[in-house]
Amino acid sequence: MTNIRKNFIVINEEFICKNCKEKVPTLKGSCRNHCPKCLFSLHVDNSVPGDRESKCHGLMEPIALEYKGKKGYQLVHECLECGKKQLNIVAEDDDQEEVRKIQLKHSQKQDI
Repeated sequence: MTNIRKNFIVINEEFICKNCKEKVPTLKGSCRNHCPKCLFSLHVDNSVPGDRESKCHGLMEPIALEYKGKKGYQLVHECLECGKKQLNIVAEDDDQEEVRKIQLKHSQKQDI
């Protein structure tokens, strides 16, 4: 029988954003999973946050903003390669203007 890990794997390391090329620092008290400047992420995890087992590695575009009770506001990211969607908590240092743009774009789509 194989042991399949189901709990969050903590990885907090700096990286270069594949979308805007910004150098992204670590995040105090949490894990960094998207660029605070353009809000894009990278599809590196497969089934568990932090597992780094995705074969895709496509850019993940922030397409919506959702409110999830205790976790607060979360960005909905969609992979531009395979279409997988995942939620990422909005970080304190995220560009708030970019967050508002995502929220506005999403609310306009729902009005149509």
